[in-house]
Amino acid sequence: MDCGVQSAGLGFSAAERDAYARDGYIVRTGVMRPEEIEALRNLVEVVIAGVIARAERPGAGPQFSMADGHRMQFSSSTVIQWEWADGSRAVRLIEPFTHLHTGFERLWDDVRFTAPMRDALSVEAVGPYTCKLNFKRPGEGSEFPWHQDYTYWYAFTPETADEIATAILFLDDADANNGALRVLAGSHRRGPARRNRADPTRFLADPARLDLSTERVIEAPAGALLIFPALMVHCSTPNASPRQRRAMLLSFQPAGRPLQRELEWHPERVDALP
Repeated sequence: MDCGVQSAGLGFSAAERDAYARDGYIVRTGVMRPEEIEALRNLVEVVIAGVIARAERPGAGPQFSMADGHRMQFSSSTVIQWEWADGSRAVRLIEPFTHLHTGFERLWDDVRFTAPMRDALSVEAVGPYTCKLNFKRPGEGSEFPWHQDYTYWYAFTPETADEIATAILFLDDADANNGALRVLAGSHRRGPARRNRADPTRFLADPARLDLSTERVIEAPAGALLIFPALMVHCSTPNASPRQRRAMLLSFQPAGRPLQRELEWHPERVDALP
């Protein structure tokens, strides 16, 4: 559901509330002005260049590989996920990122995020859980298969993993050609999705057990905001275009709870899930 610029900075309208309950997401366009988005894009590129420089210096933070072979590294008090292709020097995402600049940090208190998030979570006050800076560079940005954020959150906080929602701010126009997000509308109402037992990480959803007939491509302009809950099944395709597809992901939870980085990671917990 595209709610348009008139909703920016407000809580859910009646139509948004219905759409969020039914489909599991809303899209608001025009949430940020073009000059704000341009400033954020410029800041993102400066910050990520610094992150890469620190990560590549001698004695930088340790690198490791996930069970599926994807490369990760600790550096700049963040976790870097490098692009999946062998030899790539591109970053696909970093988590967290708002601590890297005050221009990012203030987004946590921006009413354009917090007002709809209070309604998404049905609480009086919200606070940060985690955040990601996502990149799909032209011709190189890789896919991310079907999954729920819930499964990853469960490894940190199993009791409250379903009480987290994410707002994605699009820094570039997103469409089917440059790796737009895809969601399964209504999938959030079905609980934890069956996991793909062939996935070595144990976190991905089993596509053979998903109702793909409800798939929707989230095509949104720069400055738009997508909001969805932890149980929403979603994926993204590769960026086969010559255009950027960058986005900021801020995940909120009820106020007063610990940040993800303050919790312990226990991936074995997901074995209790379907």
